[in-house]
Amino acid sequence: MHGGASISRIISRCIIRILPLFFLSCHESGSQPVEITFWAMGAEGEHIKSLLPQFERLNPGIRVKVQAIPWGAAHEKLLTAFAGNSTPDLCQLGNTWIPEFQALDALYPLDSLIAGSEVIHPQAFFEGIWNTNMINGRVLGIPWYVDTRVLFYRKDVLEALGYPRPPQTWAEWLEISQKIKAAAANGETRYANFFSLIYNDWQVPAILMMSNGGRLLRDNYCYGAFDEPANREALKFYLDFFREGLAPRTMTEFVNIYQGFASATFAMTITGPWNVNEIRKRSPEIAGKWSTAPMPRALNRNSVAGGASLVIFKNSPYPGAAWRFIEFLATAETQVEFFRITRDLPAVRRAWEAPELRNDPEARAFFQQLEAVQPTPPIPEWEQIAVKIQEHLEKAVYGQATLDEAIAQLNRDVDRILEKRRWLISNHLITSVE
Repeated sequence: MHGGASISRIISRCIIRILPLFFLSCHESGSQPVEITFWAMGAEGEHIKSLLPQFERLNPGIRVKVQAIPWGAAHEKLLTAFAGNSTPDLCQLGNTWIPEFQALDALYPLDSLIAGSEVIHPQAFFEGIWNTNMINGRVLGIPWYVDTRVLFYRKDVLEALGYPRPPQTWAEWLEISQKIKAAAANGETRYANFFSLIYNDWQVPAILMMSNGGRLLRDNYCYGAFDEPANREALKFYLDFFREGLAPRTMTEFVNIYQGFASATFAMTITGPWNVNEIRKRSPEIAGKWSTAPMPRALNRNSVAGGASLVIFKNSPYPGAAWRFIEFLATAETQVEFFRITRDLPAVRRAWEAPELRNDPEARAFFQQLEAVQPTPPIPEWEQIAVKIQEHLEKAVYGQATLDEAIAQLNRDVDRILEKRRWLISNHLITSVE
C-alpha cells in the first residue's frame, strides 16, 4: 500500500507539471505561434516591451501582444471588457482590485499551475504581498512588483537634535517631532512631518491602525471596526500631529513635497518607493542628508501591502502560454532587469540580492518593511471604504468633526457600503473570507 501511494503521488506530480504544457499544445497549430494578449498599466505597459524579445527567444511558440493602458482608464476598461467577454489572456492588476474581479468570477485560479511550477512558489515572495492574492484559500494572482510605505527622514535634522537614528517607536516619533518644532527659529515655518491630505491619505491612518494591532473591518469584513480601542488610539495619534502643529494642514508653506523636504520645512514623511529616485533627481543638494526607515513601532511595524500582480482571465484560450509568461516575469533575473528599467521593487525575494538593491540603503529599508506588511481587507468594496476613511478623517483634521464624531460617521458609512455583502453572506451567495 505504501509503495502504491508513493507511485500515485509521483503520477499526480507529473500530471501537475505537464498541465501548462498540455494547455499550450492543445492550442498551437503546427508551426504557427500562439499569440497571447497582455494588458499592462502606466509606465509598466511601455517598459515591458523591452523584455519580450528575450521571452520569445526562450519560448518560440508564443508571441506576446502588449496593450499599455493608462491607470486612470484601466478599471473602467477592464470592467467593460469583462462585460463584453473580451478580457485579455493576462493582465496587470493592482492587488486591491483582485477581490473585485474574483467576485465577478473573472480570474483563473492558479493553484494547480503553482503546484507544477519550478519557478513560482509562495516562499519565493514576501508573505504579506503573496497573501494579497489569496481569497478563500485560492491563489488568483502572482506578485509582479511590490509597494509599501516607509518613513522618509532628514538625517541631518535629527542628528542636530541628538538623534543618530530614525524614530523606532511611536513615543520616540512624537518626541522627535516636538523637538523639531521647538527648535524652529522665531518666525520660521517648520514642521516635523508631512501627511498628504490630497493623495492616498487613507494609507497613513490605515498603517497606524495596522501597526497598533487594529483590524479595519470586523465580522467577516461586514462592519467597520474603527471604534475599537486599538484603532481609536491610532487615529488619535494621527490627529495629534495636526493638532500640535507637528504636520501642516495645507501645502501652502512650500511649492511641493520635494521642495518642502529639501528645505527641511518638514523633516519626515511617509511615502512609497517611487519617491526615492524623485528626491535624488529633484534635490541632489541633500544627498547624504536623508534616508528611509521602516515604520516606527507601536504593537508591531506593519505597513500596507501594495503593488501589482499578474492574473490570467478565465476566458483565456491560452492559460498555459500565459502562465509561461508569468513564470518568465517571476524569475529573479527578469525581476532585477525590470527593476533596472522601471525602478519598480521586485516581488521575488532572491532578486534583492542584486548589488544595486543590496547596497542601496534607501532600498534596503523597503526590503525590511516588506517583511512586515499587511493586506487591506480582501473584498471588492475596499476602494469605496478607503475613500470614506480619507473623507471623514479630513473633517477631523480641519476641526469640522471631533474624532468620535468622525469615527461614528465612518462606521455608519462603511456599514452601509457593506450592506449588500451582509445580505449575500446571509443568503449563502458568497462565502466567508476570514
